[in-house]
Amino acid sequence: MSLPPLLSWQDIHGRLPTIFPEGSANRDHSIWEISAKTMFVMIYAGAIEGTDLWIRPDQVTRMTTAQSEQTEDNARLAWAKDSIRPSKADVPGRWYAVNTRESIRDDTIRYALIVNGAVIERPGLATTSPAGRYALQGDFAALMAPDLDEATFTAKAAAWREKHLNKGALARIAIVRKGAAGGGEYELVTFPNGETRRMSTGASADISKAVIEVFAPKFLQKPGVIALSESGNKVVARDDELAKAIGLTIPADKSLPDIVLVDLGPAHPLLVFVEVVHTDGPVNEARKTALLQISEGAGFPPEHVAFVTAYLDRGGQPFRKTVSSLAWGSYAWFASEPDCLIAFSGKPLPIEGG
Repeated sequence: MSLPPLLSWQDIHGRLPTIFPEGSANRDHSIWEISAKTMFVMIYAGAIEGTDLWIRPDQVTRMTTAQSEQTEDNARLAWAKDSIRPSKADVPGRWYAVNTRESIRDDTIRYALIVNGAVIERPGLATTSPAGRYALQGDFAALMAPDLDEATFTAKAAAWREKHLNKGALARIAIVRKGAAGGGEYELVTFPNGETRRMSTGASADISKAVIEVFAPKFLQKPGVIALSESGNKVVARDDELAKAIGLTIPADKSLPDIVLVDLGPAHPLLVFVEVVHTDGPVNEARKTALLQISEGAGFPPEHVAFVTAYLDRGGQPFRKTVSSLAWGSYAWFASEPDCLIAFSGKPLPIEGG
């Protein structure tokens, strides 16, 4: 049989960030070196949808650089047949240690490449079967053709995403791309009461806009904006009348966070402090304590105060960088996944000891 032409794993690696742009689910594990080498092994062994050829994760660990350079069909087929047999024999120069096969199977194949539609799993195969069970999805494999020029590849990658990623995934990618690209001269933000304000463009402004226009009406009954600031503590808007009506004094030193929201729906209004994080500055324990002092001074007990750190995307570096410092009892919200909140609960689980 004729096997598909080979693209080096290095070139596969170079194409993956274009196929899976910022905002893609589990992007890090979809575009890292292990992913590229896993795809290379699938192509090397002919494991592509429709061929009924499949690989096991341990075959990725058993590939070597010397073997990868043997590109004739006979050499590839012989390796595929030999490498799928269970063996404890040492493989000099193997790409990965034996004990990495579970990580390749779970982190790379199951939770990244299958989730993103790049890899398919053999149907009807018992969990304990030693047979190969993974192959590249057919249209995705076509993106790895060596003869694609850059423009053609980029167009085909976009077409593949439109066809094979779900609407939620595509929306998330679009939102993240918009946040990274910025807009025109200014960002126009519409408040819950219909008023508009101008902000400087940029990722932080995009997140702030999403907080006011999407987060506030989605999670608050009757939202209002008390204060909105930009990077550098430039005050875009502050509603002193609304603040006065609920007994809140806005400090002159601008120690409030990027956004202060209020929910006037409950019998006792809910005060919501929001920090917008594009690079740094989440609601950590110290920040939470300082904000509690402001809210308590206005007569808001802790149970009527909420703390939110807003990000562009859960897979982005800002969240990964700051997640370990987020305060217990606060929330994280992502503009790319607007329907969900992550709660960092400071309360114990309701489990009684036996």
